[in-house]
Amino acid sequence: MILAIDSGTTGTTCLVFDQEAELVGRAQREFPQHFPRPGWVEHDLNEIWACTHAVAGEALADAGVRPGELAAVGITNQRETVCVWDPDSGEPLYHAIVWQDRRTAARCEELREHEARVHQITGLRLDPYFSATKIEWLLNNVPGLRERRAVFGTIDSWIIYKLSGELVTDPTNASRTALYDIDAGRWDPELASLFGVEGAALVEVRPSSGPVSKTGAAAMHGHEVPIAGIAGDQQAALFGQACIDPGMGKNTYGTGSFVLVNSGYQSPRVDGALTTVASGIGARLSYALEASIFVTGAGVQWLRDGLGLIGQAADTEPLAASLESNDGVYFVPALTGLGSPHWDPYARGTIVGLTRGSTRAHLARATLEAIAYQTVDAVEATGVELSELRADGGASANAWLMQFQADMLGVPVVLPEITETTALGAAYLAGVGIGMWTLTDVAAQWREKRRFEPKISEDQRRTLLGGWRRALARARDWSEG
Repeated sequence: MILAIDSGTTGTTCLVFDQEAELVGRAQREFPQHFPRPGWVEHDLNEIWACTHAVAGEALADAGVRPGELAAVGITNQRETVCVWDPDSGEPLYHAIVWQDRRTAARCEELREHEARVHQITGLRLDPYFSATKIEWLLNNVPGLRERRAVFGTIDSWIIYKLSGELVTDPTNASRTALYDIDAGRWDPELASLFGVEGAALVEVRPSSGPVSKTGAAAMHGHEVPIAGIAGDQQAALFGQACIDPGMGKNTYGTGSFVLVNSGYQSPRVDGALTTVASGIGARLSYALEASIFVTGAGVQWLRDGLGLIGQAADTEPLAASLESNDGVYFVPALTGLGSPHWDPYARGTIVGLTRGSTRAHLARATLEAIAYQTVDAVEATGVELSELRADGGASANAWLMQFQADMLGVPVVLPEITETTALGAAYLAGVGIGMWTLTDVAAQWREKRRFEPKISEDQRRTLLGGWRRALARARDWSEG
């Protein structure tokens, strides 16, 4: 058996897979979100670990796994989120600063003249999304942090530390920090100096697949096994979708959404998109083009928790389907700025086209439509013409959304049998890492569950996307005005 730990933005899911990659056990819990100021998003690291430890135990119990029956652990995680802790005591020294956090937007503007150089080395843009300016903020704002013993890492590093005591990450997570040279495969001293974090203790980068660490028995409910798979959540989903060959692409519909297209062992630089490490198997890195959308599922959560318009996310599907059209209502969910291809931290959420006849059904539909429109923009940003889009994540269960997505892209949207491919990808990496599977096995085990074919005309598609882009223009640069 392989245990996959998927530490996401709003909760932790643990899945147990057998040798045929069949799901045999699972558990899931949410953990609290902290919003100390507008635009700030934080997590309590101790809450994340308590959630992870509990959910892992529940998943192992659900699968009936006894000590000796677990072969390996794979870990996948929300990316760019920065953790800092005392490596001797294990105590966090500040809340984790989450990838959605916008507090360093002004600092990124100060560094704008260096963006071309950052893009050349890292494949990334200057945006508060990435980790480097978060680390600098911690060093400048947490009293005494520069003088004391502290280590900085991403969420995978924190969980591995709690499981094994080691200070480790992998190239996929390192490549999201804006401190890692993705071609040389190392932390870059020039970038450390640029971002003012020289001297900060960063964790060691080890391969994404292979026995890179080992769990302690107490930390893993009696199991001492290799931690053999590590990847950021979107790279793990790419692997879990078996997008092994260049040109294959997927979108994960989660809190945000992330389009990744495999580019093989080449690391191209494309305007509007990011270049990221897809995996590090052995000493060789493979790459992907990525377009990042900050708010998709989080927009549905806002309808539920912020506005109280729906009781659960699934309510959006019948509400959207109850309307024959959007009646000109568009929602730009720039609640934490805009990602690819705009990279506008000053954009803000905007609803346009409301009339006296508008209802909660219009807002529900507009929120789902916005997910699809943003995905079209993301795919276009990669510059790759996909023959199909493989979809996964929570919102892929929404059939109305998946059909609308196919209509807007003009290519089929395909769902796998296991939609939680982020965790599956972590399991695959761990299985490959201990020799249980080969890359050929991973490709052969992927199975299609459902396919959505485009059904609307090109004129209808063009009209809907035109309305979206008009709404988008009204959301841009709002908080600067």
